Amino acid sequence: MAKKSKLNQVAVTIGTAVGKADRTAHRVVKAGSAAKEELADLAKQIDGLKKQLMKTTKRLQKALK
Repeated sequence: MAKKSKLNQVAVTIGTAVGKADRTAHRVVKAGSAAKEELADLAKQIDGLKKQLMKTTKRLQKALK
């Protein structure tokens, strides 16, 4: 069997490290985009609750007069 050169071994190690870093970066981006969508959904729900609260407040004020 032919021996692998030290340069080849180092290149494999570097390639492996770069691949792991790339995979981790993709996971972070995917998680970030999911969190962004979830935050947008929560913002919509909060807006709906604000409108509902405003309507309820107006009705209660009219009932108390």
